[in-house]
Amino acid sequence: MKRFFKHTYLTFRFFVVAMILVALFILAYIFPGLLNIIITLFFIAIGLLLIDFVLLYKQKGISASRILPEKLSNGDDNPIELSIQNTYNFTADLQLIDEMPFQYQKRDFEINTQLKKQDKKKITYTLRPLERGEYYFGNLNIYANSPIGFVIRRYQFAKDAMVPNYPSFLQLRKYMLLAFSNKLFEYGLKKIRRIGHTIEFEQIKDYVNGDDIRNINWKATAKRNQLMVNQFQDERSQPVYSVIDKGRAMKMPFEGLSLLDYAINATLVISNVALKKQDKAGMFTFSRKVDNKVVAERRPSQMNLILETLYNVNTDFAESDFSRLYIDIKRSLTQRGLLLLYTNFETLDALHRQLPYLKAIAKHHLLVVIFFENTELQKLTKTNAHNTFDIFQKTIAEKFVYEKKLIVTELQKHGIQSILTAPENLTINTINKYLEIKARGLL
Repeated sequence: MKRFFKHTYLTFRFFVVAMILVALFILAYIFPGLLNIIITLFFIAIGLLLIDFVLLYKQKGISASRILPEKLSNGDDNPIELSIQNTYNFTADLQLIDEMPFQYQKRDFEINTQLKKQDKKKITYTLRPLERGEYYFGNLNIYANSPIGFVIRRYQFAKDAMVPNYPSFLQLRKYMLLAFSNKLFEYGLKKIRRIGHTIEFEQIKDYVNGDDIRNINWKATAKRNQLMVNQFQDERSQPVYSVIDKGRAMKMPFEGLSLLDYAINATLVISNVALKKQDKAGMFTFSRKVDNKVVAERRPSQMNLILETLYNVNTDFAESDFSRLYIDIKRSLTQRGLLLLYTNFETLDALHRQLPYLKAIAKHHLLVVIFFENTELQKLTKTNAHNTFDIFQKTIAEKFVYEKKLIVTELQKHGIQSILTAPENLTINTINKYLEIKARGLL
């Protein structure tokens, strides 16, 4: 009986009818002739209430299930599917309330729908997680009522489901398809022309604008009476390491996602692209010390190892120690490789403190420093100033934006490659830089 009352609710329509009947009974004191009619209406309402109970409780009329993905993709829209079936002999009005993981702090999520008798329906909604970790779903609550609409019966399904939230593998799949179709070289902000500079000869072909004139084959040119060039294959099996700064500077959020998570998502994609291009992919993180290390390899299980390692990366809110990073790289990375360093510098002074270590790393490896535009400051510089305070804010914002550009210039002055990018464009800009480096034979 307790369970019965726990899952039974009276509707607003029932209380409206009850209040109308109470008002009519009060009116019967003034007009006694209406009493019999009002009593008849009262028993009709009671009868409808009992019929409503019978319609809803004579059978278990609603069945449902929640279909969850095996894992969620961080920062992406993940589909959650609800499958519902109505076995009642009437059209049921349904209110669906799915208990979302606590990370969303969403208490007003509901879906209202109508399901005809003996009918099935699939409802899909999306969730965009912004933190890696375990996401626990609660009950799927369905509130059903008949056309009479006096009583609501609650059904509960799909209790206590957990789904882990991994780095963005949906983004990984998108770029994987581009890699398979060989369209990565034309994807992004500009077309990257591949120019081989290794000693591995591939073929002789006609000269086209953009080919390196140093590769002109003069003998073939004389025979064909037109310019011919030697084409070389890109060098393969080169180590490509993603180095992620997990210090407090990377905890800054943009569009709900931290810079650390943007870097993690980009690392997953660029590692896969490097493996598809026959290079060796690896990664490690650093803050007060270097950890989460995956040695660059080209084995079938490498991507799964990188994915599992990235899943467990979290910031420790400490000041990053670039001297420890340099010492560890010098000791453990003996082969020259490409190091994609994801970090963030807000001021030129912050760069100058770490510049000696970056220059030392760049002596033995091809270092690409990847740091982020402050998109909020970018927006502020484009707003119109209406008073002195607005002018002051806009001026300070423009100063910080300009200082980011000075950081790029300073790195270039010391022969260090760099990428200054908005967080949402990080992945594609990193891929473009990798393809440019491969095409120019810099590694």
